[in-house]
Amino acid sequence: MEIKILELRADQARIVLKGEGHTFLNLLTDEILKDPSVDVARYLMEFQFSDPELLITTDGKKGPIEVLREACGRISGHCDELLKDLKA
Repeated sequence: MEIKILELRADQARIVLKGEGHTFLNLLTDEILKDPSVDVARYLMEFQFSDPELLITTDGKKGPIEVLREACGRISGHCDELLKDLKA
């Protein structure tokens, strides 16, 4: 996955996730919003085939990149659990 950071501050980030669609971005924003230090997590896709822009704002206790990494780690953990259960 190719990412492009458009804006990065201590409490806010705007990131483009090239080639991703609604399915992954819905999952990702949902998981980001589970973090109590997150104020806003949303994405925007202007056109059907455009790359989505993700916006994350926090209360300052955690940085937006840290929040994003933790959310991706949780998603990966859920996928690992599912694969393990499917093998059993």
